[in-house]
Amino acid sequence: MAATRTPAKFYTPLAIGAPEPFRALPVRIERMIHFVPPHNEKIRSKINSIAAQVDVVLGNLEDAIPADQKEAARAGFIKMAREADLGTTGLWTRINCLNSPWMLDDVSEIVASVGDKLDVVMLPKVDGPWDIHYLDQLLAQLEAKHGIQKPILIHAILETAEGVNNVEAIAGASPRMHGMSLGPADLAASRGMKTTRVGGGHPDYSVLADQTEGETDRGRFQQDLWHYTVGKMVDACLAYGLKPFYGPFGDFSDAAACEAQFRNAFLQGCLGAWSLHPNQIDIAKRVFSPDEKEVAFARRILEAMPDGTGAVMIDGKMQDDATWKQAKVIVDLATLVAAKDPERAAAYGL
Repeated sequence: MAATRTPAKFYTPLAIGAPEPFRALPVRIERMIHFVPPHNEKIRSKINSIAAQVDVVLGNLEDAIPADQKEAARAGFIKMAREADLGTTGLWTRINCLNSPWMLDDVSEIVASVGDKLDVVMLPKVDGPWDIHYLDQLLAQLEAKHGIQKPILIHAILETAEGVNNVEAIAGASPRMHGMSLGPADLAASRGMKTTRVGGGHPDYSVLADQTEGETDRGRFQQDLWHYTVGKMVDACLAYGLKPFYGPFGDFSDAAACEAQFRNAFLQGCLGAWSLHPNQIDIAKRVFSPDEKEVAFARRILEAMPDGTGAVMIDGKMQDDATWKQAKVIVDLATLVAAKDPERAAAYGL
């Protein structure tokens, strides 16, 4: 018996009257997913100005929201979604996890009230495709009930050992899948890792320089704790046409370390990261927007090879079909960034 829906039924709505799933993800720039606590009226009152600075505004209902403020956060998100003028900025929410007492009301009340404005539901602590199947069916039923015309997408947080083990099955679980984010803090706890840091490296996770006779002070080089998991997540996402993201970086005082972690993720294929503090917005914008010189060189490759075949020499370096594909990734990303960011559009010449 097949473990997944057949190809003929994969894109069939799961409730009568629900919108047909997307065949391809909407094309949007999502360099940073900016978290806001919706129960905080002071922050909520600034949401229009925040939205002008970021690509995605996410109303957080889960971790970092006290238990006695969960319902206030949900109500605050609904109020924010109704009243805010977000322009082209995406609107997401991170609901509480499936085994919490708040999750069902999070989904049912939000879809009923502002489902027509909501782009993505971020689902925490996803263990396997069964978690996606449940939320997929529930969203379809609520969309049908409330006349929602556009399908609401699902973004999974990879933050359990079981989830990492099932990452490919999660990626292929539903046409609602938008992408995944790495959740390093909960994942560290799930794996029994010996760190209390939220993302980033660790001074004890390192390699030593080769031993030299008579030398007592050997060089030590810190490694990236998350390299393997990010790579595995990126492969699963891109195999299914989804979007991979780095998640939170908890040390707001160390901008250099935050930028290094974001850049590692960017180079591995991630399209964005979470910004938990205003000072991380510009870091994400800088890291996940391609470098001007890279864009200029990539454009030269595409211009020299209009049909993407053959080989040419540019500045003494051979370019062929494979490097044409690399260049197209850079130019396509720059084009998306330019549509959102006039300053970078001018720098790219787009």
